[in-house]
Amino acid sequence: MSALWNGFTDYLHTFLFGIYPYICAGVFFIGSLIRFDRDQYTWRSGSSQLLRARQFRIGSNLFHLGILFIFFGHLVGLLTPHSVYEHFITVQQKQALAITAGGIAGFFCFIGLTLLLHRRLFDERIRRTSTTIDIVILAMLWVQLCLGLITLPFSIGHRDGGMMLQLSAWAQHIVTFRGGAAEYVRGADWVFQLHMVLGMTLFLLTPFSRLVHIFSAPVWYLGRNWQIVRRRGGATARPGPVAAPQAGPAE
Repeated sequence: MSALWNGFTDYLHTFLFGIYPYICAGVFFIGSLIRFDRDQYTWRSGSSQLLRARQFRIGSNLFHLGILFIFFGHLVGLLTPHSVYEHFITVQQKQALAITAGGIAGFFCFIGLTLLLHRRLFDERIRRTSTTIDIVILAMLWVQLCLGLITLPFSIGHRDGGMMLQLSAWAQHIVTFRGGAAEYVRGADWVFQLHMVLGMTLFLLTPFSRLVHIFSAPVWYLGRNWQIVRRRGGATARPGPVAAPQAGPAE
């Protein structure tokens, strides 16, 4: 019986950290392309600001600023090879920086997301216009953020940076399609493993939720042409300095 259980847990570990990442990535990219091609009218964030502006502005700003910092911090921290930064910073210093910066960003993100989730659940008008997947995604993000904050004390316990190197090796093996990636996180603390699985699941659900709007950052606004505004009565206001009035003839 013990051998059967050990075989099952080994298979489950290999599946979750060696196969499941590719399933999530495939659904994430292919599903998002299909949705963009066939269902563009649902490609939106579904903002509820018009229904209730209270809590929205501060909650949305804190959440988006925090989550962007956390996302790119994970991206750079996990995918940058150790040989690239070892000449500038030690593993221990990198881990201390990640704990400090990630903790601050996670704290502000937690406040913002809690405000947004509270609005979604306890405002009757917003709840009526919310779909099940809207609430599920917000709740999953909140749990994922809590797990991320819980990892901080565990990371402090790994001051030598060994666990960080293991997680980085796992991520780098996954994105470069090298075998044996699951072995790098074998024996990792449960909170890291649960955090990783839930994070991959969020990517899996992205094409079926409002999270697809992450592809629609309005960066094109920076290079767009001037907008022509027509005043009432037909006059056109064009951008540019206003000419100073000319003095009339002296009397």
